[in-house]
Amino acid sequence: MEDKRIAIVTGGAMGIGEAIAKKFVDEGINVYLFDINDLVFEVAKKLNTDKVFAKAIKVDLTNTESMRNAVAEVKKEVGNINILINNAGVVFLGNAYELSEKDWDITMGVNLKGPFILSQEVSKVMLENKKGGKIVNIASKAGVVGINQHVAYCASKFGIVGMTKVFAIELSKFNIQVNSISPTVILTELGKKAWSGERRDNMLKTIPLGRFGYPEEVAAAAFFLVSEEASLICGENLVMDGGYTVQ
Repeated sequence: MEDKRIAIVTGGAMGIGEAIAKKFVDEGINVYLFDINDLVFEVAKKLNTDKVFAKAIKVDLTNTESMRNAVAEVKKEVGNINILINNAGVVFLGNAYELSEKDWDITMGVNLKGPFILSQEVSKVMLENKKGGKIVNIASKAGVVGINQHVAYCASKFGIVGMTKVFAIELSKFNIQVNSISPTVILTELGKKAWSGERRDNMLKTIPLGRFGYPEEVAAAAFFLVSEEASLICGENLVMDGGYTVQ
């Protein structure tokens, strides 16, 4: 166990989270997948191998006790946590002047408070073990620029980018690097449904590369940021948006 790193990936039941977990397992990193969706157990079973394990834990990112208990379970089982990927997220679309308070609160809970609590809990384990670590937060191009009808999502993702920088400043002295990734639309199954037809065509016109991204591309970026080759990168927000925000 000691010769392999241990990672936690939230939102591991599908999409980007599943792709990151698969990439990590392929690269020899043991993975705990956190998700509220029961599909996470099937994903873990599929990824698990004789040499590298993938284990699912059902976790509610709107419930602090659920998150703390899950991290404690990982610590009890393996003793250390080397990597945290805060990937899970939700989005509710609507005009800023009409979005419900409930949708706002859920968005902030899952997208911002969840990563905050998990970063706290996991960094405590990293500090206790004195072996350093890597934290990567999946933000969004909506954490760099405003996007129509994304008021809660933008607020949460701008918050994630800011939170990343503060954690990076405070944890860097302990050899813990904290960074974020801000993708454009990623073609998960949900992404394909949400961005189809005229809506897809209009967005593609605003992206210089003229395409959306794939989960495997985000997974590759996440793996790079947790690798030794990225050990000098600290507090950065890697924007993967095909040039959308450079215009």
